[in-house]
Amino acid sequence: MFMEIDLEKLLKIAIDAGEAILVVYNNPQEAGLVKLKTDESPLTLADEASHLIIQQGLEQLTPEIPILSEEGAAIPYEERQNWEYFWCVDPLDGTKEFIHRNGEFTVNIALIHKNTPVLGVIYVPVTGDLYYGGLEMGSFKRTSTGETKTLRVQADAPEWIAIGSRSHASPDEQAILQNYPVVKSISAGSSLKFCYVAEGKAHIYYRHGPTMEWDTAAGQAIVAGSGGIMTMPNGEPFRYNKSSLLNGGFICKIN
Repeated sequence: MFMEIDLEKLLKIAIDAGEAILVVYNNPQEAGLVKLKTDESPLTLADEASHLIIQQGLEQLTPEIPILSEEGAAIPYEERQNWEYFWCVDPLDGTKEFIHRNGEFTVNIALIHKNTPVLGVIYVPVTGDLYYGGLEMGSFKRTSTGETKTLRVQADAPEWIAIGSRSHASPDEQAILQNYPVVKSISAGSSLKFCYVAEGKAHIYYRHGPTMEWDTAAGQAIVAGSGGIMTMPNGEPFRYNKSSLLNGGFICKIN
């Protein structure tokens, strides 16, 4: 089914959502309006604007595919457990980066098929960079000028660059990275870390602490399409549409 989806229309949805985020980001008064969700995580006007655009766009693009979004996640497991396909969406990944105004936030849209991401889109509103792809179609990066290139992990790298979170670094992550030929560590916000691995700027991303499914789904699809792999720390497959949408740790790396 997913190969029949109009890819350009899907990419346009992500771009439109990103433009709505920038309207808020470029208005200091609105950008500073933050409220806390029930889990104490921040929610901005930009989250809400992006969510609305993505929800309406996906409902028009694929009315038969349900949507699971960070800003609309209260769907009982009993209702969603038998979904064959669904969209997994983070309207604004990296809200802390948005609030800190460092530009490292993204729009994440992923299509899940039988608990596995098969198509991912990550849009970076500040730069206009658009990452998209999946295992069957390959992965690509389109710049703001329209230049498109195929993404491939740097699989033959003798020395590795590790990338980690700018906001959620953990000492446990350094202990795991000692098992790999890591010579340098860098950091980035949001799902940009997956993009760095997919385009060969980094070779491993290990996350010890918890994330949510919409934080990782698009990135996992793009990394898989670029020749990389993402698993649980014990090597088992990393699955989606769990009874709890909270993720455990994972390793994303060259394969």
